[in-house]
Amino acid sequence: MSLVNDITRIITPTIEAMGFELVRVQISGNQRRTLQIMAEPKDGRHMSVDDCADLSRAISAVLDVEDPITEAYSLEVSSPGIDRPLTQPKHFERFAGHEVKIETTEPVDGRKRFRGTLAGLEDGKLRLQSDEGEIVLPLDVIHKAKLVLTDALIALHQQPHTLEN
Repeated sequence: MSLVNDITRIITPTIEAMGFELVRVQISGNQRRTLQIMAEPKDGRHMSVDDCADLSRAISAVLDVEDPITEAYSLEVSSPGIDRPLTQPKHFERFAGHEVKIETTEPVDGRKRFRGTLAGLEDGKLRLQSDEGEIVLPLDVIHKAKLVLTDALIALHQQPHTLEN
């Protein structure tokens, strides 16, 4: 099991018990590692600085007990932001109609980078409408996906919304 998967398994129950959804766990840095945790409130409200601080304290306590990272590291807890990463199938469904940038782990039709409008998700495959037409990408080859900041996305972010489970 990878370190990211191990950390995800350890912290998810705490995050969910506090009313949040885990969006992403990422480790970066060579000299001093940074553990970045992205989460968002399950009730759809916007994440506050106090939410980040509360989550940081709770996650830190759980990680101190479990101790999955052997070297020194910094913990960063944040919201995913407006131009957020899309890490789960339900994120692709939730943001259908919005522009996205995608990188794949292997070439699809001779390339690994794509940009277009999310057009749907069916049978583990993402449909993307681009200038070249519709592109179908298997979810299991998507390495990174991120929303593109547009006026439509800003308008969506300004509305109250509810996250779907």
